[in-house]
Amino acid sequence: MNSNKFLLAAAIALALPAVQALAQEKAEEKKAPEYVFTTVKENPISSIKNQYRSGTCWSYSGIGFIESEIMRIKGYKDVDLSEMFIVRNSYHDRAEKYVRLDGDLRFGPGSSCEDVLTVIKEYGIVPDSVYSGMNYGTELPEQSELDAVLAAYVKAVASNPNRTLTTAWLNGFDGILDAYLGEVPQTFEVNGTKYTPESYRDYLGIVPDDYVSITSYTHHPYYSQFVLEIGDNWRWDTSYNVPLDEMMEIIYNAIENGYTIAWGSDVSEKGFTREGLGVVKEAPKKAAGSDQERWVGKSEEKAEEEVDETMEPEITAEMRQDGYDRKTTTDDHGMQIFGLAKDQSGKPFFMVKNSWGVTGDYDGIWYVSDNFVRYKTMNFLVHKDALPKDIKKKLGIK
Repeated sequence: MNSNKFLLAAAIALALPAVQALAQEKAEEKKAPEYVFTTVKENPISSIKNQYRSGTCWSYSGIGFIESEIMRIKGYKDVDLSEMFIVRNSYHDRAEKYVRLDGDLRFGPGSSCEDVLTVIKEYGIVPDSVYSGMNYGTELPEQSELDAVLAAYVKAVASNPNRTLTTAWLNGFDGILDAYLGEVPQTFEVNGTKYTPESYRDYLGIVPDDYVSITSYTHHPYYSQFVLEIGDNWRWDTSYNVPLDEMMEIIYNAIENGYTIAWGSDVSEKGFTREGLGVVKEAPKKAAGSDQERWVGKSEEKAEEEVDETMEPEITAEMRQDGYDRKTTTDDHGMQIFGLAKDQSGKPFFMVKNSWGVTGDYDGIWYVSDNFVRYKTMNFLVHKDALPKDIKKKLGIK
């Protein structure tokens, strides 16, 4: 090595630690949260779960919501119910309806939080320790294979190749569910007491008819009920339609009085980040493997620019309706709103429990702005007693 090359190599070796340190400092600066949040009101929730590679956010958010309700009503701690018990029974019912409608129904893993209540009402509920649904060799849910097999099965049955359906097809469908998710127990024990799924539901104090779905759109009359026109609402459940400001009043009133909310929303927006923030800022959708990657992209694809809170526009009912009509607001994801916070400027944010695991800057919790909730809420479930009395009266809810 000649002297010039030696000097150059030495200079690089000496400078490298400083360059690395500077790069690390800049990376840490970028990673630092833009917002500083202060909790205003926080209602109890169960532990953060991970739906991983399954399209079952609706079950995770609905079960998380019910677990919080059990804590509120009964005071029970450490409640952990089975999301896959809900998924399994929902798939059974959906297969029957799909075949009855000759295949003219969306068939897949997605559904709505109302489905959770219907399953609990019809079939009961079991603890996760009794029915985990993990019967196919992975630690976390990976259900693409199951979803594809079930979809192909019901498509073949609905085509009616014999010109009359056999009496075996539904048993065959349930057999696939048994193989992948496990057989549903008829009885089980919790703390030495024997239960059925129905008696366990009653022990927990869950009354499905006490819950209502709320939305706000202008293509149906306010203070009426209508079937929200989204593909995953395959049971054709109805929602109460209220003006936008009253929809937000219900959410605030619920949180401030100790209730939580099962929230259906569009999360394909650029302002909904993998770090744990949700503000209004438009962006194209990205496709990816896990449920989290599907909506917010992979970490290496993350946009470098920070979200600027000043970019949030004032949200109107017309903007909401336009997003719904033009499919820029779609039924992407179910979560649970459980608290209120404010940022360093005093602006309100909702605290949201997600089902993407203990991840992001807030360990599985998202902070979502008032404007985002106004704009991107599809509908939500809440206990009927969480509604302000005047709104409850307008809707005829007793």
